[in-house]
Amino acid sequence: MTTAQLASYRLYIDGDWVDGSSEDALDVINPATEQVIGQVPQASVADVDRAVAAARRAFDEGPWPGMSPRERSDVLVRFTEAITDRRAELVDLIIAEAGSARPIAEAMQFDTGLRYTAWFAERAASFPYLDSLPPQVSPRGLGQGVILKEPIGVVAAITAFNFPLYLNLAKVAPALAMGNSVVLKPSPHTPLEALVLGEIADAAGLPPGVLNIITGDVAASEHLTTHPGVDMVSFTGSDIVGKKIMSQAADGLKKTLLELGGKSPNIVFAGSDIAKFATGAAYAFTIHAGQGCALPTRILAERSVYDEVVEGLSAFLGKIKVGDPAEPKVTMGPLIREAQRERVERYVAAGTAEGARLACGGGRPAGLPRGFFVEPTLFADVDNSMTVAQEEIFGPVGVVIPFDGEEEAVAIANDTRYGLAAGLWHPEPTRAYAIAQRLRAGTVTINGGGGGPSPWGPFGGYKQSGIGREYGDYGLLEYSQLKTITWSAGRQ
Repeated sequence: MTTAQLASYRLYIDGDWVDGSSEDALDVINPATEQVIGQVPQASVADVDRAVAAARRAFDEGPWPGMSPRERSDVLVRFTEAITDRRAELVDLIIAEAGSARPIAEAMQFDTGLRYTAWFAERAASFPYLDSLPPQVSPRGLGQGVILKEPIGVVAAITAFNFPLYLNLAKVAPALAMGNSVVLKPSPHTPLEALVLGEIADAAGLPPGVLNIITGDVAASEHLTTHPGVDMVSFTGSDIVGKKIMSQAADGLKKTLLELGGKSPNIVFAGSDIAKFATGAAYAFTIHAGQGCALPTRILAERSVYDEVVEGLSAFLGKIKVGDPAEPKVTMGPLIREAQRERVERYVAAGTAEGARLACGGGRPAGLPRGFFVEPTLFADVDNSMTVAQEEIFGPVGVVIPFDGEEEAVAIANDTRYGLAAGLWHPEPTRAYAIAQRLRAGTVTINGGGGGPSPWGPFGGYKQSGIGREYGDYGLLEYSQLKTITWSAGRQ
């Protein structure tokens, strides 16, 4: 499919492509060129009602929740295969719509998302949907029972712009695997990768209404999160919006799964391989132009190796090729929109005003008159109380903070309202593990981690980084309702 064809996308409701009830439309812009590459409807409140009604019917009256786990797994395996068949097209779309450099679009945006989807598709057949309660003897006799893990119902899935396909799949796949129906509402900046999933649902034979895809702005989102026909809201985005969604869902006591912001520390102790750390750390906070909630943007360096760390980071950042991600040699693309670039620039100005030293970058790259580009940026001599050390910037801006000893490192690392992820480099693995246990973060990697994310491992945050966990069996349980059934096995 070419980008010219993408303009024809409509809303995907009840297994059909339908026009929006509003005449308004959303332009989809390539953030590297500022060109319009597609157009989708601006879903109205009435469109949200149609999508929720379709999902409600599919759950209450349709076959999907009553299928055997094996039958649902078979459909989801076909769903995964249909995604795989369109890899080249989807990677190109990720580059054009989200501005992701090709290596990131291929390895992280597509391949990792597909790997999780394939895991959920297979796990749907073998997940333990029933647990036995141990027999219980009492004066009344012998009792037995089971715990059932049942689907919740209609899930509203609302996703962010930074990793669109990955995030869409991370919500749709486990929700469907558990037998729920879904209304997916992607970011208005990146709707196309979501709408492709409607075609993939058709190809896989997903029953009508099980997956519905709508677009829209804040009004559509708020109507979705407050809709009485919705049983659960799953959201990925900023903590500010997450709090609003939690408040909106509260009136109906809907279950919420919130994967929110982060200001993740990356701690390096003396005796570590500083060159290896610096290369990995600089790459990690500039992935996808720093637009990632778990990226380790706070670099904590033990004072004896502090200068070496700053020099190593600056050297790597100076080699990053910034530009149109469609070009083969580019390793970092643009921010998503001009408003996001202006936000990053305000934080850079705040860092300088508060006394941090600008060690690298801080401006707009030369020779790129169009597109929302910024330079990879590093602040040194940062105090953890500074704005650039506390606020989620969502751009390629790292800060380096010195520390003296383990106690101060842990104190600084935990001194944030977030707790999504953390990195830790230490020459003694057993000591590193002990430190990792003290970090208030949902995911901690030691000396570079264990070869990438595992589909079995839960992901989520402490504090204001969210509520609940995604991925693995823990992620499936989030989309489940637990029911205990007991019976008498014999009377005294």
